[in-house]
Amino acid sequence: MLFHSKSNLFVFIFLFLYSFLLFQVNAIRSQPNKIINNDYETKIKVDNFMQFKEAPEYRNQQKCKVVDRKIDLEFVCDPSLVHISMTIDWDYLRGSMAAIHSVLKHTSCPKNLFFHFIASDSRLENKDEFTKIVHSSFPSLRFKVYVFEEKLVENLISPSIRQALENPLNYARSYLADLLEECVERVIYLDSDVIVVDDIQELWKVSLTDSKVIGAPEYCHANFTRYFSYEFWSSHEFSETFKGRAKSPCYFNTGVMVMDLVKWREGEYTKKIEKWMEIQKERRVYKLGSLPPFLMVFGGDIEAIDHRWNQHGLGGDNVVDSCRNLHSGPVSLLHWSGKGKPWRRLDANRPCSVDFLWKPYDLYMHHLGYDHSSF
Repeated sequence: MLFHSKSNLFVFIFLFLYSFLLFQVNAIRSQPNKIINNDYETKIKVDNFMQFKEAPEYRNQQKCKVVDRKIDLEFVCDPSLVHISMTIDWDYLRGSMAAIHSVLKHTSCPKNLFFHFIASDSRLENKDEFTKIVHSSFPSLRFKVYVFEEKLVENLISPSIRQALENPLNYARSYLADLLEECVERVIYLDSDVIVVDDIQELWKVSLTDSKVIGAPEYCHANFTRYFSYEFWSSHEFSETFKGRAKSPCYFNTGVMVMDLVKWREGEYTKKIEKWMEIQKERRVYKLGSLPPFLMVFGGDIEAIDHRWNQHGLGGDNVVDSCRNLHSGPVSLLHWSGKGKPWRRLDANRPCSVDFLWKPYDLYMHHLGYDHSSF
């Protein structure tokens, strides 16, 4: 009996201690983290499987213009700023952080940059979570996270050859003129799977002549017709789309663009892109997600930028993850467009040679031991 009583007492103590410890762990997990950003306190809970190291602090060279650091609401309007916009989400966050790091490392005036990050409203906590993550790795970076309402495009998106291309956030670049402050008259848009190895100030200086609204590298050797369906080219109504343009339309990649937001707003180009998306729902005139509407609206009428600013296709094509080499000539920006992403291939121990050019900018903390092969 005595032995039996002692056994019961031992079991009781064990269960009590186990319950107490479990309660404490859950209580700790439920406590939101606190950060101070722009002089206000925000309570947020961050996904602990995505943690990044702090990047080195990069400083302006003496030749840089002095930016008047007023309160943040006015700071974004300073004419000395270089405005850069990117989308930000969990699937490509690791790429976004590496892209930011590369821009800061190679520019002559890092303190004169202002980043505009566009997050989806699919999760209400996204904005605060991303704010904390970016601030923790780049404490002196001036930036703002905006919320893109997916309902703007969810009824306009048509099926594509790759599910990732159907992500509503891919279409946010068409709404930058509405999302960003009206005082922002010009912006560089970058995809999250790029690395900049040159001074972004040089890209910012590109002039958009005449009535041109966007600038991007053109690739006139590419088969432009393959981005549209037989329905498009066989219809007199649609095939006349490119008549009257400054020149014959050429393919350009929308992952790197210089955009004049003043001309965009005046020309109501968002509505023009939406119109083609509406037609696509009825007539199936193109493939490949958000790219063809840009080609339809701007093809043959863009400012052609040097090819060194978009060495794209490093992720293979949109169906097969294949290795590709750099094109000949100078390189200012590397772009892993296509299915293959460098962080996934590196984690899977199946990297392409170009992926090792991306690796030095990666700030992801590998030592945590989480399985992040899906990112």
